[in-house]
Amino acid sequence: MNQTVFITGIAGFIGSHLSELLLKQGYRVIGLDNLSTGSVDNIASLMDNPNFHFARADIDCDLVVDRMASQADTIIHLAAAVGVELIVDRPVQTIETNIMGTEKILKAALRYDNRVLIASTSEVYGKGIRMPFAEDDDVVLGPTSKHRWAYAASKMVDEFLGLAYHHEYGLEVIPFRLFNTVGPRQSGRYGMVIPRFVRWALANEPIRVYGDGLQTRCFCHVFDIIRGIQALMESKGGTGSVHNIGGLNEISMLALAEMIKEMTGSQSEIKMIPYDEAYSPGFEDMRQRRPDISRMKKSVDWEPRRDLQTILQDVIDFERSRI
Repeated sequence: MNQTVFITGIAGFIGSHLSELLLKQGYRVIGLDNLSTGSVDNIASLMDNPNFHFARADIDCDLVVDRMASQADTIIHLAAAVGVELIVDRPVQTIETNIMGTEKILKAALRYDNRVLIASTSEVYGKGIRMPFAEDDDVVLGPTSKHRWAYAASKMVDEFLGLAYHHEYGLEVIPFRLFNTVGPRQSGRYGMVIPRFVRWALANEPIRVYGDGLQTRCFCHVFDIIRGIQALMESKGGTGSVHNIGGLNEISMLALAEMIKEMTGSQSEIKMIPYDEAYSPGFEDMRQRRPDISRMKKSVDWEPRRDLQTILQDVIDFERSRI
């Protein structure tokens, strides 16, 4: 009998790509999504597959979560409040979705002895200055009066909770921290930088770069990310420890805008927007974020394969196909 994987946030950017990969490799895939940030379009091609089942439901729907956990061998918990703009604008939803949703998944997993992978984020590292970020580094977060830190804090609680279930009950739990995942189907609706830059460039609209544009990030193709998630899922090791999954393509936001403008042949101007105007007064951002992926290399022999040029071209091609 095929192993069954239960994915929360299954109709999202990462969840839909992960579903496709696992189905191709013989897994049965079931999952839920409330479609608040995901889309049925992302999984439309999977609906007729007898090994795929989707339920439109919230993570707090105990009946659906329990039923799916009872059928699953592994749970991959991707459902979360995502995107800087959503986090700043709707902090209550951010905290409740992230913490309470993870608690429900862990309780269900404990009932049915599921292996659990919990998606976390590089935001957890906060204002840390040691580079690259390693999983056991100390973290520095901003004050509770700044809503953006609610996301980082809520995902830290998710990790604490998952590791506590592992320590106290022996549940197989692996939290993993994602660093700026990019690729086809990603929405720019909640502040995801590359799809927004690409859409503006293709429309010859101003490419709006926040702050001074010198802040740097590392981007990783979603195809590399899902390969890493699958490797952790199938690994016999790694349980009870956090793993960074991210790319090494570090670039400033200003250089990224210029690269996208050149690759699309755009006539867009690059316009600098102060943080206070883009978000809210006192918004805090990190100057640099780069992952240490040595634990992933050691645990599952994983590292990203796609360079930034390939990542951007895939997004550009996808966005052109939608026009």
